[in-house]
Amino acid sequence: MELYSKTATDLAGMLRQKQCSAVEIANSVFDRMDAVEDRVKAYLTVEKESALAQAARVDEKLAAGEELPPLAGIPVAVKDNICTKGVRTTCASKILENFVPPYSATVVERLKEQDFVMTGKVNLDEFAMGGSCENSAFQKTANPHDLARVPGGSSGGSAAAVAAGEAILSLGSDTGGSIRQPSSFCGLVGLKPTYGAVSRYGLVAFASSLDQIGPLGRSVEDVAMLYRAICGRDPMDATSAALPQAAASWDLEGGVRGLRIGLPREYFGEGVEEPVKAAVYRAVEELKKAGAEVKEISLGSADYAVSAYYIISSAEASSNLARFDGVKYGYRAPNCEGLTELYERTRSEGFGAEVKRRIMLGTFVLSSGYYDAYYKRAKRLRQRIMGEYEDAFADCDVVITPTAPSTAYKLGERVGDILKMYAGDICTVTVNIAGLPALSVPCGKDENNLPIGMQLIGPKFSEGRLFQAAHTWEKLCGGFNAIPTL
Repeated sequence: MELYSKTATDLAGMLRQKQCSAVEIANSVFDRMDAVEDRVKAYLTVEKESALAQAARVDEKLAAGEELPPLAGIPVAVKDNICTKGVRTTCASKILENFVPPYSATVVERLKEQDFVMTGKVNLDEFAMGGSCENSAFQKTANPHDLARVPGGSSGGSAAAVAAGEAILSLGSDTGGSIRQPSSFCGLVGLKPTYGAVSRYGLVAFASSLDQIGPLGRSVEDVAMLYRAICGRDPMDATSAALPQAAASWDLEGGVRGLRIGLPREYFGEGVEEPVKAAVYRAVEELKKAGAEVKEISLGSADYAVSAYYIISSAEASSNLARFDGVKYGYRAPNCEGLTELYERTRSEGFGAEVKRRIMLGTFVLSSGYYDAYYKRAKRLRQRIMGEYEDAFADCDVVITPTAPSTAYKLGERVGDILKMYAGDICTVTVNIAGLPALSVPCGKDENNLPIGMQLIGPKFSEGRLFQAAHTWEKLCGGFNAIPTL
């Protein structure tokens, strides 16, 4: 079996037992990249030379008898809206096409302490706005399970790279489902951590009260290992939290006996495809046989959550993206006469259609005549959604839903139907609105052999409980971490 097809956990063990070297692992990943990247198109920037140099340093430490950190020598891809010092960070936008940050995000610095190997920066929907990875200014990424279909978004490049064997792990960001939905579409495990559990310093902001960096991998153990490396308080991010012990340590082998699972009826109704519902129900039944208790619950505000999400996120995007004006950094329209023309042309030429759409929507809902009618009401609904989850967790330990209402759809299929594209977030957005952790794990495949994801949601800082339940399911089903044939 090729090294690129093994999990990070397996590779870490092999490296320490000297069954392979870090350079061999890296070369296996880059050889795989050479073979499939022209079809998958996951990467915007490949860092082969620096990656191999870092892998060689890990091998030197190993030869010298030094104790290696858990992620030493493991190839990790980084979403291209996470700043990397000296390495281009574009947000998949023309407006930042040649931007090279003078600093790295906290998560990248923490991985450097782990001696990780960064393979490069991967594609996304422009400024993380989209659910299919078709809104990139540079290329459309394909789903490795079916190259005619989308990998999901916005972290489509992060998911596709791992699913195709072009990285062992990856970092993504999740504002309304952007880690979990591509994980579902590509057959991966993906975690959206509790808001504040992972520093956002160095993440190019889309919607600051919703954004969260998180890990993607091919097994629960891999994702837990990467999460452990990046979580925790950061003085550079005022919204980051000092984690309680339960969120920073866990026993994956604890099982699910006595675990109280809630199934919200609103997430299994109209709009969710039958194969998706059936796969999630089968997985829950297996957890029940393993000792979990299952009950139906209600999260009544789910029907309004997508509307509230797009109002809140677009309002924050309108504010956050005002900094891209052609003056300080990034693209600047040439031959402009006056400041007003500079602003207008730079933003018109630099931003893509979806980014412009959300800036305009956000500006509209924040305007004086419509603030109370839209933004203020969306904020009230946010409080209601948070309250509903609090009530649910009084009776349940974990809430389980489908991750996405469908499996991966074909490239171009929903480009012209924006509302249908937005409706694909119905299962994920409430988690960001409430600031909760959620983990997507594979739970089956549909008639087209496309992966289906199951979402586990917990109270704030209950990542350990989610890992434990998901790991139990992974053992029950035998896992879904094989690399698809391309």
